[in-house]
Amino acid sequence: MSGETSTTSGRAGLGHDQAGRNVAIARLVIGLSQGLALWALYRADQGYGGQSVWPATVPMLFAALVLIAAYLPIVLLAGVGRLRIRTLVIWGVVAAVALGLLALHDVARASRINDAFGSFVILPFSAVALFIVHHLIVPADRERRWIAPFHVYFDTAWMAGVQLVLSIGFTGAFWLLLFLGAALFNVIGLKFLGDLIGEPWFALPLTGLVFATAVHLTDVRDGLIRGVRTVALMLLSWLLLVLTVLVAGFLAALPFTGLDGLWETGSATALVLSAAGALIILINTAYQDGRPDNLPPVVLRVAVRVASILLTPLIVIAVWGLSLRIGQHGLTPDRIIAIACALVGAAYAAGYAAAALIPFARRGSPWMKALEPTNIAVAVLTVAVILALFSPLADPARLSVADQVKRLESGKVAADKFDYGFLRFDSGKVGEKALAKLADSGDGEASRRARIIQASDSRDENRYAESPPVITGVGASDVVLNVSPQNATLPPSFVAGYGEFLDLLGQCVKASPCQARVVDFDGDGRSEVLVVRGSTMSAFKQEADGTWSERSSYTQAECSRGTVNLAEGLRTGRFTVEPQAFPDLVFDGVRMQRWETDPDCPDIAASNRATVRVPRQ
Repeated sequence: MSGETSTTSGRAGLGHDQAGRNVAIARLVIGLSQGLALWALYRADQGYGGQSVWPATVPMLFAALVLIAAYLPIVLLAGVGRLRIRTLVIWGVVAAVALGLLALHDVARASRINDAFGSFVILPFSAVALFIVHHLIVPADRERRWIAPFHVYFDTAWMAGVQLVLSIGFTGAFWLLLFLGAALFNVIGLKFLGDLIGEPWFALPLTGLVFATAVHLTDVRDGLIRGVRTVALMLLSWLLLVLTVLVAGFLAALPFTGLDGLWETGSATALVLSAAGALIILINTAYQDGRPDNLPPVVLRVAVRVASILLTPLIVIAVWGLSLRIGQHGLTPDRIIAIACALVGAAYAAGYAAAALIPFARRGSPWMKALEPTNIAVAVLTVAVILALFSPLADPARLSVADQVKRLESGKVAADKFDYGFLRFDSGKVGEKALAKLADSGDGEASRRARIIQASDSRDENRYAESPPVITGVGASDVVLNVSPQNATLPPSFVAGYGEFLDLLGQCVKASPCQARVVDFDGDGRSEVLVVRGSTMSAFKQEADGTWSERSSYTQAECSRGTVNLAEGLRTGRFTVEPQAFPDLVFDGVRMQRWETDPDCPDIAASNRATVRVPRQ
């Protein structure tokens, strides 16, 4: 009998070893395949002779493949050996389809100018959604139930989190050693290793292989990972005391200090939501799996209950601040994402407050037991919110554009204060379509400004430009300048040369004329012409051959305080010409241009012949 038992045990051990080897091989193949796939996509993007090749020539397909290649192998690495084959295959297909659809929508809504291959923000949100769904599926598959016990969810998710951090750390350490080795070889004149690790065909597959190795090593050392997790949770749980005291002190001080200081930061919602998120994480590190034999010390139990109640006022403040910003400036993609985060935070706050207060209403109720269904329900809610944000259902760009245009049309924001650049550059195709509609809406100020922004090809010519962009299709006869002083006229030769300056004067049209002034600017007895274009002023001088050229341009110094109305200052003549102390130098007929430090802005060099100072309005 004992011989049969030994034989049976030996066969079981061999079977377990074989299964472990199969899992290891599968993970290594997945890691290597991921690296090769990413390298192939990189080569397609780089192309040959500077020209991309298929599939990089099809942005929607390329973005979908990149997102799938980046994340699907990690899902498979985490599922091999933990999920049944059928479950892993189904989940893998669903994850790949979901990632592909998210990427397709992200590119489909992107502007032709920016984000042609999608936006960066989809990467962290996709990772969060995948992590949550994967760790809802693994416990359910293990327990053969649609909803597993909470302690299984906790054990699976936190173990995977620790494993992920260690695997990333191992991969980073591996590359640090490679770089160190390359530096050592380089010292003795051998550059082969440095050249090798700099090649994408080597670096990407190797990284995938090393990461897969790290995942497997951390998986086979289950006891070690549990020990690391236990220590990490213990240390983090005691930080809950610190944060609870800080948040309680902050909330207690508000009746005496008011909220003005918080609103003035410009990031009140993000700050308060971050504090709420930190509380939620630390509450869970103290609660852990909730089993009676794993209760934290009394002081931590009190901290968990107090922190759970403090979540509600934090979320209320965040929503209040967000509503004020939206009321003042309307919706933007960032504010819509903040609304989504506040919604998830409100769900946590409601569930945790109930968990903290129920034992007082029902004596004998388990400590914070309602936290468990709250975590599961909010996990599902979080995934649903992420899918909505990155689909047509709640596309932040679409909702923001609709709200901003409505504010413009209703008069809540003036046409000269509206951010047309948001429509052109920051809201994708839906913004471009709204901008085109505004441009074709008539001859009003909003329509004129929309047409100007439509002519811009980059943000630098638009939102952060020193002068408005040139309107395409403008000829010399379309240029209109308002001249001062009164009864002054522009030199005929300057007017005749408008065609040479359309790159500078092309925005000076009937709908938005520029201010000009005729003045002897440099004291040589001949008149120059100063023209204000937006926040830039150009100085034109007649040359010896009778032609005109732009000799200098002026903008407000970056370090100066306040703003000036250049057009009004030039019209009224309220400016002074201050000669510079250091002239240009000429060596053997070659002029050396000086770069002089502005005494008002010591870090900014100036090269103009004179400084024009206009009193601030």
